[in-house]
Amino acid sequence: MRHLFIAALVIASLQSQAQLKSFIISVKGDTLNRVDKNDKKQGPWVVRVEELRGEPGYEEEGYFEDGKKEGTWRKYALSGDLVAIENYKWGEKDGKQQYYTKMGDLLREESWRATNPENPYDSVQVPDPEIPDKWEMKIVKLEVASVEHGTWKFYDPGTGFITKQETYFFGQKDKGNMKTADSTATAKKPVERPKQVEEWEKKNSGRKKVKVRDGSTSYQ
Repeated sequence: MRHLFIAALVIASLQSQAQLKSFIISVKGDTLNRVDKNDKKQGPWVVRVEELRGEPGYEEEGYFEDGKKEGTWRKYALSGDLVAIENYKWGEKDGKQQYYTKMGDLLREESWRATNPENPYDSVQVPDPEIPDKWEMKIVKLEVASVEHGTWKFYDPGTGFITKQETYFFGQKDKGNMKTADSTATAKKPVERPKQVEEWEKKNSGRKKVKVRDGSTSYQ
């Protein structure tokens, strides 16, 4: 019975691959970098970009849906260090984006809003120009695929403290809500560190600091 089950899985895999124009097989046996018969990227991908004209190279891994990035993507330096965790929707940045130093320290958090290309409209609250403290809902058309929207935070990688904070509303910076470490007490709140990191540091206190990679290349 077990052999029949394995045979069924192999046949299903072969049928699935037959629907693809191209693909690669990872060392773990996973089917990666799939391109369907309509020349659209599908499923898990690993993208490698070599260093060029002084620009650092990188590798990134995530999923494509009909040729567009979707969900969480992780970006690594060619040395293997995690440098970014980005989120996509409809092929554009959407939600929280995090960027790190090669030592794994958080540098900044960005917030973006993607636009549905099939319905580029959104409902937003805007202040009434004649009545103070009154807001009304309006339908607006977004002219770009993705815009800055929400709170951006910038960190001191050495201490984890927030050094600057900015707020955006559909691509427009709210100057009244800009904050720095000198102007607000909340800016000095350190980024929350994973419990596992704290436990590791306790066990290794006094030892020489070593480079630690956060993340894994599960598709390689």
